[in-house]
Amino acid sequence: MTVRQNITGAEALLLSLLEEGADTIFGYPGGAIIPIYDKLYGYSDRIRHILTRHEQGAVHAAQGFARATGRVGVCIATSGPGATNLITGIADAMADSTPLVCVTAQVAASMLGSDAFQEADIISMTIPITKWNFQITKAEEVPSAIARAFYIARSGRPGPVVIDFAKSAQVETIADFRYTPCNGLRSYHPVPQLSRDAIAEAARLINDSERPIMLVGQGVKIAGAEQALIRLAEKACIPMASTLMGLSAVPSSHPLYVGKLGMHGNIAPNDMTERSDLVIAVGMRFSDRVTGDVKRYAPLAKVVHIDIDSAEIGKNVRVDAGVLADAGEALEALLPLVEQKKRPEWLGYAKERYDHEYDIVIKHTLSPDKGYLSMGEVVNEVADRFGGDAVIVTDVGQQQMFASRYSRFNHSRSFITSGGLGTMGFGLPAAIGAKIGVPDKEVVLLVGDGGLQMTIQELGTIMQSDIPVKIVVLNNSFLGMVRQWQEIFYEKRYSFTELADPDFTTVAKAYRIDARRVDTYEGLKEAVKEMKESKKAYLLEVVVKKEENVFPMIPAGGSVTETLLSV
Repeated sequence: MTVRQNITGAEALLLSLLEEGADTIFGYPGGAIIPIYDKLYGYSDRIRHILTRHEQGAVHAAQGFARATGRVGVCIATSGPGATNLITGIADAMADSTPLVCVTAQVAASMLGSDAFQEADIISMTIPITKWNFQITKAEEVPSAIARAFYIARSGRPGPVVIDFAKSAQVETIADFRYTPCNGLRSYHPVPQLSRDAIAEAARLINDSERPIMLVGQGVKIAGAEQALIRLAEKACIPMASTLMGLSAVPSSHPLYVGKLGMHGNIAPNDMTERSDLVIAVGMRFSDRVTGDVKRYAPLAKVVHIDIDSAEIGKNVRVDAGVLADAGEALEALLPLVEQKKRPEWLGYAKERYDHEYDIVIKHTLSPDKGYLSMGEVVNEVADRFGGDAVIVTDVGQQQMFASRYSRFNHSRSFITSGGLGTMGFGLPAAIGAKIGVPDKEVVLLVGDGGLQMTIQELGTIMQSDIPVKIVVLNNSFLGMVRQWQEIFYEKRYSFTELADPDFTTVAKAYRIDARRVDTYEGLKEAVKEMKESKKAYLLEVVVKKEENVFPMIPAGGSVTETLLSV
């Protein structure tokens, strides 16, 4: 326990962060937060501060850091617009269960409610999108508030916490500073007690099933339950399919892995869900992008749902066995109860459906003789060159779906994207945060021309902090996913989705980032090789087909029986 005498609230914050192991902060200064930045000046040897170009960049970078490392991401911003600029990232973190502590400055306590300059009620604004928030109005509240913030952010189902810090409390003195980490709160019980009856019923359903399928969500990665899940699948010979957020929990090359679920997922896992007699969902929330029309979802299957959040069990899909528990604890409890089996016919069906998709979609997408570059072809070339070992970060849109379909993963926590909120502009700052978090790994951002321009100013963060992120811009001069919907469902009325883009390579070079532009297959292979070998930040702009669509596609609200394979 750290003990100090006569320090300010601002310094107490920094000491508290260090006690929690938070040695990296993403932020942007302003008037109300100057006292914290003034003290940070003397802590630069212990706390690395990454100066982003916008507060939204700071919160998305903190998200990327958290998702790549499993640690709590920290960002700070000033009052008023600084605080409100964090809101999109906070909502994104809440949707995707990302542990964040966001510290916002506030006007002096004596001025609260007076509409003072740059006063915004960030507490009221963030109540629906945080696990907890708290306003510090006295310096003595700092250590306990930060201890609770970190405990709440990372325990149970992780999520964001906001600490609003009055400027007066930043400059007040704490006579006797003592920091004690929080290990529990009377009114908060984040880890439920495992029900042995629920585990026994889940095991019975698994043992009785002939065509089970396991749906792997991000909760598996959060719980560190990857190996337990794989051991269970191998013992009972259960095919594993991933949600978008669950990608990389299971190596792409695992013989029981059958692909990604959902609207733009692989045919095999979607069709297998349709034919399955048991769905085993682990750490996922049955998003509409996975289920489509819930009334027609998995019509033949019983459902086992393992999740740490009681609100998710039975919320969207009825369950036959709900296991409220940490995913790792539940899977370890199931292992000795589940019978060893072989399912050659069921696995044969998976291969048949993959072969079908390969023949009608994948083979054409990856063919170098189409006369144009496909987004899938670019992603596949990146996967080949980086060998499945890079951390892949995406923005939102068509490139996100192509990245999720054609990337390959050898290690967990190597796919980072905005899932629940679908935030364009997430990719570039999240890639920065991921690279800061795992500096020994290659981090490759796959981003569209639209998404990049939403946070393109963060190229300045890369320049100033010398962050060797690899950026692949898939440029089709459209807001591609919206255009795809306009083509298919709105008779090609491309209403305000075509983009007039800058020369991205010139922009990158203005930020002293190496850059190259290609539009041929031969140029692509050479450029990706050059990017891989570079030790510095690199931007590769790839000109792809303007009106390419990502297939398969299940229309919103449809079922897998309505999968589109072409226009």
